[in-house]
Amino acid sequence: MSVRRVFLDSSGRSPITSRTAQAFQAGLADGWADPARLTAESRKARAILDGATEAIADALGAHPAHVHFTMGSHVAFDRSLAGVAKARRGRSTIVAGAIERQAVLESARHASDTLVRVDVDRDGHLLLDDFAQAVSHPDVSVAAVQHGNHEIGTVQRLDALADAAAAAAVPLVVDASATIGHTEAPERWDVLVADPADWGAPLGLGVIAMRPRTRWLAAWPGEGFSPGGVSIPLALAAAVALQERLENLEDTRTRLTALTDRMRQVLAQLEGVTVVGDPHERLPHLITAAFMYLDGEPLVSSLDRAGFAVGSGSACGSDTFEPSQVLAAMGALTHGNLRIGLTPDVREEDIERFLVTLPRVMEDVRRSMTA
Repeated sequence: MSVRRVFLDSSGRSPITSRTAQAFQAGLADGWADPARLTAESRKARAILDGATEAIADALGAHPAHVHFTMGSHVAFDRSLAGVAKARRGRSTIVAGAIERQAVLESARHASDTLVRVDVDRDGHLLLDDFAQAVSHPDVSVAAVQHGNHEIGTVQRLDALADAAAAAAVPLVVDASATIGHTEAPERWDVLVADPADWGAPLGLGVIAMRPRTRWLAAWPGEGFSPGGVSIPLALAAAVALQERLENLEDTRTRLTALTDRMRQVLAQLEGVTVVGDPHERLPHLITAAFMYLDGEPLVSSLDRAGFAVGSGSACGSDTFEPSQVLAAMGALTHGNLRIGLTPDVREEDIERFLVTLPRVMEDVRRSMTA
């Protein structure tokens, strides 16, 4: 009898449900026309796009007129930071947390002369006093912080960070690409970036929400945030996937939190294993654990053969097993780690089987490394 395969690598990508797939197909059938034209087909496409935009805006706590789509979350980071920085003429420094996504850090370096990275504590929280001091410099154009971390799950204390940015009159770009669809949207931001692929939509769409007061200037050719237009099928699928997540948000969060609590407890009892990140102020579905004297790649491969898909290394590097800059910034072990991301449909028995399988896999990897 075949063993049920379990996907435990839901960080940045999540399986697409049948409901979302059907929405994408509907978008292909009815949303193919240019929504800027005046034909009946174009009006139908415009109605679909407007409906998707309104649904996503409502979930983010934004006005639909200030929600924009791009060709992926990386482009959304680039557009957000570059556009706001350009509007802040005469200021050439961007402040960002040390554990931001690599895409955010790369976009910040491209959009500014100077990038100041703010350190974090052992659980991954930005050091508030250091952040406040950094944003108070008169040369700072914009600050970028995460709502929740995409590897360790730590949720930032965003209210205090937003207060510091506001006191310095510095716009705050919040990366919510790991949190929307898993917990409530943050309330404190000037610009918010979200990634539909993380909440179960097809890859290829990024979301930018802006407050009406936030000033920006295009730092790229063409008009708007997505010159050339937006994929209406992707926008519709993203809206439906998000609605599906939000319909069961509280129940799913409670269940996944209980499962990750169980996993954190068992993992912490294993010899040479350290669970990373805040045990309380965290996302419900993510865990990262560092394994002393074990490499991440053989652990991932062995677990994959046993029927479990997990991640290791950097969650956003160009190389899957590139050492995690998030863990490095926290002072944690970088080369021997597992990153676990639970999907809404994971079963309790799947987690128990994983926890039984992992010690055996660890012992097999130890033997192969010493052979």
